[in-house]
Amino acid sequence: MAKEKNVKRLIRLHVYNTILPVSIDPDEEENYRNAAKMVTDTVNRYAEVSNGKNSITSLLYMAMIDIALKYEQEKQKQDTDNLKNILTAITAEIEESLGNKV
Repeated sequence: MAKEKNVKRLIRLHVYNTILPVSIDPDEEENYRNAAKMVTDTVNRYAEVSNGKNSITSLLYMAMIDIALKYEQEKQKQDTDNLKNILTAITAEIEESLGNKV
């Protein structure tokens, strides 16, 4: 019997002080749980630093900015890494080509 690809699983994610029901692809459960933990940890860090001076909404916005910034930095790093790999390959081809002519 073929396994259906569109089968979803309903899980409950604990994110900061909320339980969220989420329908997910079972293969992605660990990623969802890790993401929820990252959000919770980030909000907790901001809550600890603010000592109750910020609303939960402000804490969530700060956490979103923090996580989005990390995402953007990683994206730029990957773009740079890809460019370095291409340049290394081109340089190797040029050096090999020049080496064969000498």
